[in-house]
Amino acid sequence: MKLAARILMSLLCAATGAAYAAGAADAVQASDATVRLMPPGARATAAFMVLKNSGDKDVKLVKAESAVAKTVELHTHLNEGGVMKMRQVPAIEIKAKSETALKPGGFHIMLIDPVPLKEGEKISFVLSFDDGSSKKIEALASRPAAMATTDHGGHEQHKAH
Repeated sequence: MKLAARILMSLLCAATGAAYAAGAADAVQASDATVRLMPPGARATAAFMVLKNSGDKDVKLVKAESAVAKTVELHTHLNEGGVMKMRQVPAIEIKAKSETALKPGGFHIMLIDPVPLKEGEKISFVLSFDDGSSKKIEALASRPAAMATTDHGGHEQHKAH
């Protein structure tokens, strides 16, 4: 009987954990997801979107993956001594019942050494969260808007891995 009780308890814990893991990813919706087309010779580009958390708990985006680039990282821009510099970050927080915009000059998903992209192409991403859950989203490859042409200075630091 003890073995049966332990198995039942393990199954309940696993089911509860799986429900929580699915819940965090399910609580976050991505909208307006785009990947900026690159000029010829560029070594990096960025993905932008709005991440909305409809859940009751804060969530952290801890990883993004896409088959279209050798390296995918979470980044932000910081003002250091009056100079805007791009830096990799370990996570991007999405507060409960709120949203976080990934946009030029702020948080974004960096695609380093991507394959050539075509305008209108759909790019798949897997977004992973701090509870171990993940979700697949799609972003549209598009030209930068005239008003959103923020310099992504610092990309020259990215070398092929």
